[in-house]
Amino acid sequence: MNIKKITADILIIGGGTAGCYAAITLSKISGARTLICEKADIRRSGCLAAGVNALNAYITEGHTPEFYADYAMKDAHGIARYDLLLSMSKRLNSVTAELEKLGLVILKDENGKYVTRGARNIKINGENIKPILADAVNALPNTDVLNRVNITDLAVRGNKIIGAYGIGVEDEAFYVIEAKAVIMAAGGAAGLYRPNNPGFSRHKMWYPPFNTGAGYAMGIRAGAEMTTFEMRFIALRCKDTIAPTGTLAQGVGAEQVNSLGEAYDDKYGHSTSDRVYGTVVENTEGRGPCFLRTEGITPEQEDDLKKAYLNMAPSQTLKWIEEGGPREKNVEIEGTEPYITGGHTASGYWVDINRKTTIDGLYAAGDAAGGAPQKYVTGALAEGEIAAEAAAEYIKSIKAAKIDETDISAHIAEAARFLDKSDKPSFTAEQLEEEMQKVMDEYAGGISANYRYDKARLDAADEKIRRIFELSELLRASDFYELMQIYELRERLTVALSVIAHLGARHETRWHCFAENVDYPGRDDKNFNKFVNSRLVNGKIEIILRDIPKGGASE
Repeated sequence: MNIKKITADILIIGGGTAGCYAAITLSKISGARTLICEKADIRRSGCLAAGVNALNAYITEGHTPEFYADYAMKDAHGIARYDLLLSMSKRLNSVTAELEKLGLVILKDENGKYVTRGARNIKINGENIKPILADAVNALPNTDVLNRVNITDLAVRGNKIIGAYGIGVEDEAFYVIEAKAVIMAAGGAAGLYRPNNPGFSRHKMWYPPFNTGAGYAMGIRAGAEMTTFEMRFIALRCKDTIAPTGTLAQGVGAEQVNSLGEAYDDKYGHSTSDRVYGTVVENTEGRGPCFLRTEGITPEQEDDLKKAYLNMAPSQTLKWIEEGGPREKNVEIEGTEPYITGGHTASGYWVDINRKTTIDGLYAAGDAAGGAPQKYVTGALAEGEIAAEAAAEYIKSIKAAKIDETDISAHIAEAARFLDKSDKPSFTAEQLEEEMQKVMDEYAGGISANYRYDKARLDAADEKIRRIFELSELLRASDFYELMQIYELRERLTVALSVIAHLGARHETRWHCFAENVDYPGRDDKNFNKFVNSRLVNGKIEIILRDIPKGGASE
């Protein structure tokens, strides 16, 4: 096997929103040698790959960072870190200004002010937002980008990060990367559950289908403390296309209605999870299908909607062209399968205010960092900036460390074993992935179970997922692309086991649908107004309950 050894001061894992901005920040404040490893290509990778038509986290005129932090705390029903939310919120507008300087088109009115879309959002022309970030990164001094290099594991000695391992999908090399500090900026986890659409269209989903939770899995295996995996995210989307609904709800004021034309928004509540829950209940009680009421909007509004969706979900615009636009008929809606993503919920690494994880020298930003929901694009940029500042300060007093040759040999041997085709099983990684999704869907609160679960089902899910994990040991790869698929499956399985453990540990239903525990259908502030955290210790997931800090800060 071709072995490539690289050294850097700071390694950034993931070239998405947070990763790119972390690199930009490091170049401004430090002369550190920075390396970004991205398993795709930073010009079109991560959550912004296809573009976006609004910045959903912005302090609009007349509001304060505290206003945004309070909103996010309320939407999470109190399970969030106010210190993280506020430190993020204070940077939302400054990172937006930097994006505009880099070339992002932000819509403005006749007075030159940003065009708002609600109290916390501004409109943009964002189809090219990712290439703008990528071009800025590629022009940086002291910064290298390795595209098509998939990081698979962290190198940790004691409780200190010293680098990472990865595979080059195109150059078919095994990478050993030594670094003084690491910023984890990989995405969350999609594909744990069976998705809305089958077969060829299974990747038509809300969250990037190639985000496997790799960053979470690396941290779990390394013994990092993780938080709030039970706060799954389920998006309310346009049926079949899985296109965003916020543009309809906020752009033209479309309310949720059932098949009888009755609005049900106020009936269930207005938090993110409540909007999904209301739709599920209306359907299960026989008043579905459900819609966003758009019939009767103006021709100008319809035109704006078609253009807006071309920026992020062109399949919805095509559907309107083929079947009739939103003026003619309401837009049917549905919930997606559950995802684990720290950009929308509080899932991820347990971090301090500098986004330092419980592993020394390892920082997390964006979807990887837990405790601060409702980040969206600008929040990920802000956390990339915070993590970069902290990492740059950290390495000033750190000497580079060599990764142990025995550890390197063990990781190479694992990859070589998967590449040994002499004993190839009759099943593939894709088939095991489909079985994993079926198990999670039926036993761990997926779409077919109306997002509901109980202890007996979770126990069954845990047993079945562990069995699939055992089978994954037998997989073999014909090339490095198939090798990557094996690692991706195992990453998802690792995260799935933690999700199951977290769901079972929260003995309440605080967020309908996100964590609908049939055994404990009510909210229990007395016992569970807490964070559910976990660590992997000697192969077992240990649950840690942490109090919500009164002053907002938490270590």
